[in-house]
Amino acid sequence: MFKFTILASAGGRHRLPELALLLVMAGAGSALPAMAADMQPPTEQAQAVASLWTSVATQAAVYCAPIVAMYNLRYSVSFAPTAKSRPGEIWRFAEIATPTVAQQTGYVTPNVNVLYGFGFVDLRLEPVILDVPDSHGRYYMVEMVDMWSNAFAYAGGVATGYRGGKFALVAPGWRGTLPRELTRIEAPTPWVELQPRVFVRDRSDLAAGKSVLDQITVKGLAEYEGRPAPQTPTYGYLIPQLDPKVASSKMTFKDPLQFWTICSAAMNENPPPQAQIEAELPQYINLGLELGKQWSPQSVSPRMAQIMGAVTSEIGNTLWANAMTLAGKKSGWVIPRFNVGNSGSDYLTRAFVAVVGLTANTVREAVYYTGVADSAGQPLVGAKRYTVTFAGDMAYLTPMPPGFWSVTMYDARSGFTVSNPIDRYALGSSDDLKKNADGSFTLYLQRDNPGPDKESNWLPAPEGPFYLILRNYAPVKAVGEGLISPETFNGPPAIVAQP
Repeated sequence: MFKFTILASAGGRHRLPELALLLVMAGAGSALPAMAADMQPPTEQAQAVASLWTSVATQAAVYCAPIVAMYNLRYSVSFAPTAKSRPGEIWRFAEIATPTVAQQTGYVTPNVNVLYGFGFVDLRLEPVILDVPDSHGRYYMVEMVDMWSNAFAYAGGVATGYRGGKFALVAPGWRGTLPRELTRIEAPTPWVELQPRVFVRDRSDLAAGKSVLDQITVKGLAEYEGRPAPQTPTYGYLIPQLDPKVASSKMTFKDPLQFWTICSAAMNENPPPQAQIEAELPQYINLGLELGKQWSPQSVSPRMAQIMGAVTSEIGNTLWANAMTLAGKKSGWVIPRFNVGNSGSDYLTRAFVAVVGLTANTVREAVYYTGVADSAGQPLVGAKRYTVTFAGDMAYLTPMPPGFWSVTMYDARSGFTVSNPIDRYALGSSDDLKKNADGSFTLYLQRDNPGPDKESNWLPAPEGPFYLILRNYAPVKAVGEGLISPETFNGPPAIVAQP
């Protein structure tokens, strides 16, 4: 058992210390205790010091996890040899997020009822103009995410509606003037990810959805005004060395110390808010992590590097395994926190969301309920058959038109959608579900086909462990308000294992 000495930030305004304690304790049986045993510290005091630095390194890893996950996503989207777009462009999916597409992008827990776009823009060069269309009633939105994984603005959706508009994203500190017709959006970081989502009912609806997606465009201010564009810089970013079969947000680095190298580089390029620079970063100086200085293994002693590597070898999996402890759980469903998507100084929520659902939306735009256990509290596995019956008050999945809801199945080992013989990855409001006279309906969650009379309501499961995401896009206002008090929130019904 470790002893812990916990450092608190100025004013005690964050909850990282207790998470450090939670995560290190959760890591029992992992590399951390083994590492401590190998050290064979000569005194109890030395053990206490090792425990202290393990706690501080865990605290720092939780703080850094979102920017590392975003760095990994930026590489796969814009810089990898297989990248479909370059900085300043939007990669528009021509297909829903099948298991193959999800693995190609490294995008964990994707929504299969939308056509996605992904693009990273470098605002240090110049402002970027985002143009969105009148969709004539089709749901769409463009999420704008900073490099710390905060959804800081939207175009379309609940935020601005579906009639179109022109927006100018500007870098921190940019003081230039813009054409009058542009709506100015101040970005928190120089690099920003733009993520369009356009609703599609199914594959037969792809062409209509793609028409809207194609009208979501970006261009630099110079091009918009008819001037020569600034010269594109040569980017020489470090290549993340990751397990290609696992979502990049899980941060399964071949060398765990690369986590710290990337965190340092990404943070120096995209500094956090000034309040965090003053309150958080001073805690990590003794880890060699300082704003304006590039971290390397040589920045710290071999013993410290060993501690830091042991922490980050486990951080992705440990965050994933403990993500559900942070939110309320009812009937096997995790009820999301009200601040998902832009968590401010709640670094626990931010880190958990980065690993489990990187670039998750704010609850004003979309709400995600995660199904992780059956009515008996047991994990969901493909060896069993389950039902979930929706009846009575279903406000939790009620959207504002033209919003929608859906339930999607995911392989718990990869975080990707599940291959199956009928190529069905989700069921929802756009499907022809078999319903009872009172509007209630039952979904069947299992590997094998439940039969012709139930196939319309069948959501195929994988062989191993799985989880579900119930999404409500453009939720009614009462949903977001209710999530402020999750203990009284009326969420999805229980998932019941069948004999």
